[in-house]
Amino acid sequence: MASSLTSKSILGSTKPGSSSLSPELRRLSSPAVQISIRTQTKKNLQIQATGSSYGTHFRVSTFGESHGGGVGCIIDGCPPRIPLSESDLQFDLDRRRPGQSRITTPRKETDTCRISSGVSEGMTTGTPIHVFVPNTDQRGLDYSEMSVAYRPSHADATYDMKYGVRSVQGGGRSSARETIGRVAPGALAKKILKQFAGTEILAYVSQVHQVVLPEDLVDHENLTLEQIENNIVRCPNPEYAEKMIAAIDAVRTKGNSVGGVVTCIVRNAPRGLGTPVFDKLEAELAKACMSLPATKGFEFGSGFSGTFLTGLEHNDEFYADENGRIRTKTNRSGGIQGGISNGEIINMRVAFKPTSTIGSKQNTVTRDKKETEMIARGRHDPCVVPRAVPMVEAMVALVLVDQLMAQYAQCHLFPINPELQEPLRTASPVEFEQPQNAAAL
Repeated sequence: MASSLTSKSILGSTKPGSSSLSPELRRLSSPAVQISIRTQTKKNLQIQATGSSYGTHFRVSTFGESHGGGVGCIIDGCPPRIPLSESDLQFDLDRRRPGQSRITTPRKETDTCRISSGVSEGMTTGTPIHVFVPNTDQRGLDYSEMSVAYRPSHADATYDMKYGVRSVQGGGRSSARETIGRVAPGALAKKILKQFAGTEILAYVSQVHQVVLPEDLVDHENLTLEQIENNIVRCPNPEYAEKMIAAIDAVRTKGNSVGGVVTCIVRNAPRGLGTPVFDKLEAELAKACMSLPATKGFEFGSGFSGTFLTGLEHNDEFYADENGRIRTKTNRSGGIQGGISNGEIINMRVAFKPTSTIGSKQNTVTRDKKETEMIARGRHDPCVVPRAVPMVEAMVALVLVDQLMAQYAQCHLFPINPELQEPLRTASPVEFEQPQNAAAL
């Protein structure tokens, strides 16, 4: 902080040394009282970049662009002594990667990740973890038209409106390739939640265009990852999966696209996650999921359909189970009441719009405001929801692990009230396996 001194005159409107008074009057008048005022000026202004980080205790910052050198993330706040290798992250990155089937973008990327800090001898050290994935199949020339004209419903125009400059190739930061920096830490978050509290997070495609999977055809209590991964659209019902694939194929061959819905459930979520008022658990989940590219809607529990019910029809009545735990007979609350998890299955649905970049002729304007027509080139998903499944899981996991650490710090630092609270470990945790080469503690 720098300081400066300034002087101000009072008891008169003239400045010191002014000759507006005659010498005689000046001798008779009281001298101007001088007051020194200390002002403080900030020498170094710190500006925090916004929009690329999420989390408070388990904090993730993503970086990179679609056609740059690569993409990745920095994970800060991860607990130490957790076994971690690239293979722990690669499984979900493979579920997200392009080119995995005919209904996804044909861009060929292996999305092989590399951890370059925060892990020693196979264990997290508690320091920032750096994860990097190189881009290997860029085709910047496919985006020459985008340097001149704006793609309808894409972020091209708004990036120019905000920054006055943008990365043309691939959409830059608005590309879904940025989500690699979310899926990788999401895989780590899922591992922490699973091993600490037995928490499971599963997402699946429940709608593609006008093909809607009825809710009663999916048993959320017994749904498995194998059922979801059994087909290229990631719908756990084989009959509806074929209908969804056909709907995507119908528009893919015409240079068009469709949207859909991803449903996500959380089993064995610890009770007490979330806080009242502004940081309610459903509000954090909504923010996290709605930050994903192409999202247009979010609902949890009964969602908008709950508005058609009366209070008597909608309320989830309580009961005590055989173990003396307070449960609800129904789950229209979606596992969250008052912004706080109640231990029931958390369920939510995220709506994704049709892919903006399509191979059909559309009207648009150029950057110099001239009307024109455009047929977008490049490689893009005819429907984003099959690859969005691990993205939604990742964002839900990042919210929950951050809330878990907050709950542990605030409400479990001292002994709990056993008559009203229960330990955060709602299930027998899977003990962390020590790597063979880990040094003995």
